Amino acid sequence: MPEKIIQNFEVRYAEILDKEGRIDKALMPKISLSTIKKMYEAMILGRLFDARMFRLQRQGRLGTFAPSKGHEAIQVGAAFALKKEDWVVPYFREHVITHLRGVPIENILQYYAGDERGHSYKKGWNVLPVCIPVSTQLLHAVGLAWAFKKQRKKAVVLAFLGDGATSAGDFHEALNFSSVFNVPVVFICENNQYAISVPVQKQTASTTLSQKAIAYAIPSVKLDGNDLFAVYKEVKKAIEGARKGLGPSFLECFTYRLSDHTTSDDASKYRSKKEVTFWESRDPIIRVRTYLEHHKVWNKNKEGILYKACEKKIDTAVKKAEHVSPPNAEDIFKYTFKALTQELQEEMEDLKKNG
Repeated sequence: MPEKIIQNFEVRYAEILDKEGRIDKALMPKISLSTIKKMYEAMILGRLFDARMFRLQRQGRLGTFAPSKGHEAIQVGAAFALKKEDWVVPYFREHVITHLRGVPIENILQYYAGDERGHSYKKGWNVLPVCIPVSTQLLHAVGLAWAFKKQRKKAVVLAFLGDGATSAGDFHEALNFSSVFNVPVVFICENNQYAISVPVQKQTASTTLSQKAIAYAIPSVKLDGNDLFAVYKEVKKAIEGARKGLGPSFLECFTYRLSDHTTSDDASKYRSKKEVTFWESRDPIIRVRTYLEHHKVWNKNKEGILYKACEKKIDTAVKKAEHVSPPNAEDIFKYTFKALTQELQEEMEDLKKNG
């Protein structure tokens, strides 16, 4: 019998807003200027909050954390595409979207200062706590989405991951399960081109990360992750499909980490200044600002007012976070075990007496 081709694959690349602030009108989603201004304000708040966290960490007032500088278009675009009933499952760089889902800034600061009570999320925020082990959050996301399907709920789950996570086993298990059971989950890969110090070219032989989803029969697209409008449009499309019962989608948002991997990293050891400068000129915030200026709805005066308002909000959050009463040492026992053994009960009583 002659050989024949039984399947062909392709990966689409999506972009709307270029680095000069110009758009492809034919591809532009329906979104008002007032909404774009709100999205821009959220991006600025995220950038300033990130910078403040860095200073607080260097002052010894926060522990190690992963900056989100350069990822604002992805997180803000995704946040504005969600409905209230939807859920977000982050890894460890989603400070911006976590706040946009309702988590106060002071909670985020409290957690990174070493107080786990910062992860005590209220009903309705619909975001899971930070997940540090690479790619394990994807299994949580798929389980959550599967539960929604079994309960006949219309909620959709956004699962965030980095490029390095696509090289981990949990990633493949999550994609396979989500496709087989056709669950309402959207995987958003923030491909910032480095898994800590390892460039994406050295961790995978795949031309794109999007094509990895094709093996599991999951629709995928690669898009400009520094393009707010492309992110919003593609995430919204994927969410609507999942809500209609069309199953999972995979979005590879191609971006760049404009910072160190974490505050314990030194990216200058493995990235050239020339490379960083190249990507700084493609900053997602500059693109949106330029777009708004082109439409005569933004100027330096409004920018100054916004910066002051954001700094004030962050100042207030820092004060709240740093004036929280210290946790009760007994919580170590109360919130670790459902029921205390006699030995643990005795240890807790001893702690009460002797401190």
